[in-house]
Amino acid sequence: MNTSVPLISLPGGQVLIPADEVTALLRHLAGAWLHSVYEGETALDPRTTLGLAGILMSYADRIDAECIAAMPAREDPG
Repeated sequence: MNTSVPLISLPGGQVLIPADEVTALLRHLAGAWLHSVYEGETALDPRTTLGLAGILMSYADRIDAECIAAMPAREDPG
């Protein structure tokens, strides 16, 4: 699968990527692990895989929550 990810270069040489791209990747990876295990396509331990997938999903949720919290408040139009 080939996809392009928009990158933002900062003056100090750092590169940023959108948080939604990161969280989508984490969720996709977790889902792919679970699918692979439960379809019998791999010899990974189901219990361990479920735990690792849960950690990735939780991390993605935390990133989303922190990004939402960092957004500026909307002004009330009324």
